[in-house]
Parts: sequence; structure tokens; C-alpha cells
Amino acid sequence: MTQPALRRQTPPFRADHVGSLLRPAALREARDRHAQGLIGDDELRAAEDSAVREAVRAQEEIGLASATDGEFRRASWHMDFIYQLGGISRAQDEIQVTFHNEQGDISFTPAALQVTGRIGLEHTIFADAFSFLRDTVTTATPKLTIPSPSMVHYRGGQAAIDRSVYPDLEEFWSDLSAAYAEQIRRLGDLGCTYLQLDDTSLAYLNDPRQRAMIQERGDNGTDLHKRYIAQINAALAGRPEGMRVTTHLCRGNFRSSWVAEGGYDFVAEELFGTLGVDGFFLEFDDARSGGFAPLRFVPPGKQVVLGLVTTKRGDLESKDDLKRRIDEASRYVPLEQLCLAPQCGFSSTLEGNRLSHDEQFAKLRLIVETAAEVWG
Repeated sequence: MTQPALRRQTPPFRADHVGSLLRPAALREARDRHAQGLIGDDELRAAEDSAVREAVRAQEEIGLASATDGEFRRASWHMDFIYQLGGISRAQDEIQVTFHNEQGDISFTPAALQVTGRIGLEHTIFADAFSFLRDTVTTATPKLTIPSPSMVHYRGGQAAIDRSVYPDLEEFWSDLSAAYAEQIRRLGDLGCTYLQLDDTSLAYLNDPRQRAMIQERGDNGTDLHKRYIAQINAALAGRPEGMRVTTHLCRGNFRSSWVAEGGYDFVAEELFGTLGVDGFFLEFDDARSGGFAPLRFVPPGKQVVLGLVTTKRGDLESKDDLKRRIDEASRYVPLEQLCLAPQCGFSSTLEGNRLSHDEQFAKLRLIVETAAEVWG
């Protein structure tokens, strides 16, 4: 192992995590009762507040330097945000998405979206959720996760955009980045210093089957990742001073299943060389994610958070195996630019992955302990 590097004082941290956590049973029950009309908004909010406080305390007690609210106030990691953008509405149709796992396939039917008006920011999305988190943490840095601008387009492509609203698609892209830029500015005003843009599209596009699907629907599967990177950069161009921004790339996460496969080779040079973030959360928990060779394109000054600990199952990884894989990654990018985390969230949707709460926190504890032994 290379000489240990200094402990990081700014995000992303040596031991970090993606964001979502398994919903506690009491919170799931409260959500069910709220959906049935048995409790009101205030009672649901109280249940959420209690669950967030407990989750924050657990993250801090484990020794994590960052803490999220577990995305406890959301049903979905991305759509709860996207539907709050001005100009976005739910489509009548549902999309059939096939997820894969070791036992077979499962079907997920998320609601689709349509761009029916000019994209804009009507209010600061997740402002109350972040403010509560900010005021709850005591030792950790509060971290907010939101979907990247790419996710507004990837789900439906240009077919989901009303061309009477946007006869020139460049105006759609401009409005989208401007709305995100304003959201980021307002989050800075609330004191957010650690923001993560979650993005499945830039990982999906490494899969030839996904690129073919994009091409068939009328979008450019070969160069779409370049467009997405440019739009994220435009959204970040005026970000508040002192705000650290990361992105998390994964290939799908629903009930311990995934959508896409393949290493980061197709997007690596453009992604690592030009995307204006401070760090990349990348899943590397199994062969489905490819090898570490694409990391050779990571420039100095950028952090790579190795997602070596899987959230797809409860079996606990070996410290020795994690250290060996960190050593392998350090052949392509210096050890001081590496960090350790799970490969994805534990509960990207309220259903959650197939592991227990105890197994979830055992994995987070393992990450903290391993990072301390590797980096000091």
C-alpha cells in the first residue's frame, strides 16, 4: 500500500456515503397511514423529523464526516425533485424499466414526465429538508443530494419536450441549466457546502444497449454524454464560493437490482477531464462496473470515491479485500485522490434494497474503519 495520505478536511471525505438510507419501519408506517388519509401532513412531518434525527445521530456515532437525511422525505431519489421544477408535469403514460439481479429480472413502472412549459425554478426545492438537516447535525457536514440536470432529459428524451414550447431545443438546455444554477445559488444561501448531483445517465451510456435505445428514440447516443457534461458545467458555472460539489454515477438501483452494465470507458476521458465537479462517486462493487483503468483520465485535484462496498446485499465485505482493491485503483490515480464509500444508496426509492438496518450500518462502519487504516 502506498504511503498513507493526510486526512481530508473537505468533501468528499475519506469515508463517505452516497446518501439514501433504508426507511425505518415507523416512517414507512406513517407514510402508509398518510396515504390512506389516517394522519395529516403535520403528523407525517413529525415522523420524518424523528427518523431524520435518529439517522443523523447514527451517522455521526459511526464516525462519518458527512450526514444526509437519508432522503427520508422522498419516495424517489430523483422524481420528487424533478416534478417540482417549473414546466415539468407528470405524463399519463408509465415507462417500463427492467431491472436485473442474480435471481432474474423485475419490472419497475415509474411515472413519466413531460416538458409542457418553460423550465424554471418556482421555489427552492428541498429547502425545508436541508434546513432541518443543517440544524440537526452536530459533528458532520450536512450533505444534500439532488438529481443532475441530465435526469430531466434522459428519462424521455426530446420526445418528452413540447416543441410548441421549445421549437429551438437549445432554449430548453439553456433554461434547464439556468434553473439548476439558481437552485444551487439558493442552496448556498441556506448554507449548503456539500452538494451531490446524482446521475445514472452518464453511467448508463457506457452500456451499448442503452446507447442503442437512445439512438432509436431519436437522440444522439454517441455524443449525448458530452451534451450532459456541458449542461452540468453550465449549471455549476456560478456556484457559491466554498460549496463542494460531487456527482454519483450508478447503473440503476431498485430493490437490489440494476439496469445497465459496463465499465466507464466510453465516457471516461470526457467525464473526468471536463466535468467541473470536485469528486466522483463511482460504483465498483462487482465485475458489472468494469475495471479501474478508466481512472487514468482523472486529473490532479479531483477526488474519486471508490464504491467498493455494495448496497445490493447484506454480506459484509472483507477489509483486506477492500484494501487490495484500493491499492489496485491507486495504480491509475494517486492514493491521496481516493476515498471509500458504498457503491450506491441503500434506498434509492422508499422500497429499499434487500438488507437489514443493522447490515446497512455495519457496512458504513466498515467503510469508516477501513478508511482510517488506509489514510490515517
